[in-house]
Amino acid sequence: MRRFPWDILLALLVGIGLGLVYAWMISPLSVTNADPGTLRADFKEQYRSAIAAAYAASGNLPRARVRLQLLKDLDPAQALNAQAQQMLAQGESAQVADQVVALAQALTEGQVEAAPASTTATPEAEILDKTATPFSSSPSAELTFVPTETPSLATPIEETQQGLPSSTPRPTKTLIPTQGAPFKLTGQDEVCDPNLPDGLIQILILSSGRRQIPGMEIDITWENGEEKFFTGLKPEQGNGYADFIMTPDVSYSVQLAAGSDIASGLVAPTCQNPGGDNFYGGLKLTFQQP
Repeated sequence: MRRFPWDILLALLVGIGLGLVYAWMISPLSVTNADPGTLRADFKEQYRSAIAAAYAASGNLPRARVRLQLLKDLDPAQALNAQAQQMLAQGESAQVADQVVALAQALTEGQVEAAPASTTATPEAEILDKTATPFSSSPSAELTFVPTETPSLATPIEETQQGLPSSTPRPTKTLIPTQGAPFKLTGQDEVCDPNLPDGLIQILILSSGRRQIPGMEIDITWENGEEKFFTGLKPEQGNGYADFIMTPDVSYSVQLAAGSDIASGLVAPTCQNPGGDNFYGGLKLTFQQP
């Protein structure tokens, strides 16, 4: 009778175990700068919420549209509306859901306003500048336009404009991400991590209940320079997270646009790695509502 190869089976099991330990614990896969379109569904929802909060604060619709394209949704407006309904059904923040709905509405209205530009109809400005035949189903209806500063309600201009395609955009209210007392600087720590970029400022913004707040505008200034950025654009780090890379030997000041303490005199600290080599570390700032 042939002997069962227990030694081969044991070696195989040991090899598989060592491989799993190495892959999961010693050197796990680290994914950085991933395409937003490859994110998990819940991370995509956080990304949309952050984009909506940034749009509510800045009103920059073209930038929001470009950011949404990174998610590769077939219909971004429909995806936003579906997410807002799901958020309300799950009892999440109505304020964040309103921001998502406002962005979806702005996208829809932007598409409606852009539609007449692609048609071949005569622009309204050309009709007012010269004598023309108004749009009518009857070929015998000819009207001569006389330019005046304040045309009366009975002039043919109104009759012509009734035949033109038009859309009156509904007002979109601008939502403020947070309300309440100004934020306090509750933490300012040096970070000496050789795995992080040199001079990285990490900013975390929390509510009074220590919940991270997306869409908060941050103002950072230095001599002859200024930049604005928002929390929540890196949902893998947290909804209330944002970062900025400092230039060595340059002093910076950080403040929230919603009102906060000013963190001034921020300079990249000098750190030392285990090998004795110097490198520039970073800072971690925490702002919280009282």
